[in-house]
Amino acid sequence: MASVVLSEAEKVYVVHGVQEDLRVDGRGCEDYRCIEVETDVVSNTSGSARVKLGHTDILVGVKAEMGTPKLEKPDEGYLEFFVDCSANATPEFEGRGGEELGTEIANTLYRIFSNDSSIDLKSLCINPREHCWILYVDVLLLECGGNLFDAISVAVKAALFNTRIPKVRVLEIEEGSREIELSDDPYDCIRLNVENVPCIITLSKIGCRHVVDATLQEEACSLASLLISVTSKGLLTCMKKLGKGSLDPESIFEMMETGKKVGKMLHASLQKILDKEESLGTTRQKIGFLG
Repeated sequence: MASVVLSEAEKVYVVHGVQEDLRVDGRGCEDYRCIEVETDVVSNTSGSARVKLGHTDILVGVKAEMGTPKLEKPDEGYLEFFVDCSANATPEFEGRGGEELGTEIANTLYRIFSNDSSIDLKSLCINPREHCWILYVDVLLLECGGNLFDAISVAVKAALFNTRIPKVRVLEIEEGSREIELSDDPYDCIRLNVENVPCIITLSKIGCRHVVDATLQEEACSLASLLISVTSKGLLTCMKKLGKGSLDPESIFEMMETGKKVGKMLHASLQKILDKEESLGTTRQKIGFLG
């Protein structure tokens, strides 16, 4: 993960500010930076989204392809995640430098979406044991400015909200065999229900307090972070500790409660933005280099 080098004086300045609930950029401990969300930015995908959180820039594309269901779940489709850490994001990702981080993020996404309530995978099944939709979720890290996991989870949820899957019909033909017919109408499609898709909230312990949406400078002052996934109803579905430091039980409980509260507000704000973009339809003005 990208990191910055701070002097001891700079670390003391950051830590003392956090103790007073006043961070370097003027935010409180439970405040996020401004989040920019744009959907439908890549034309050759089933759904896409771009999210900017401070200096962190994430692009996610979802591609729906027909495949065979897994043997253990013959009546469900499934998601595949791939995370590419661009060398343009930080020099540390040059060569194979970003592979380990990419694998860690992908594994975290698999763990979050392994919860049956996250997304209705049965709706992706076309014909049990024979055909289903496979959603390939490609995450591209364009710029790294701290708090990667939160930004990626927001981008993945926005891209899944934007995803449109063609409607198909299974036709019975001679000798009991079946044929699949795709609708020719591009507007005749199914949408995913992302209401229960969780967002990741990362809480970084700095001194005696914890903060959400840490910058690179704040991450350099934190020895331990707690990563939790929270649904729009405030339910905690997954938890993971990052960093070499330790967290006492009382701190973990406080961080979980903060994460639930902040997570519900993040979901509400994100859904409001997504609904607004959806209502604009094709008339909305696209921004950024992909516009």
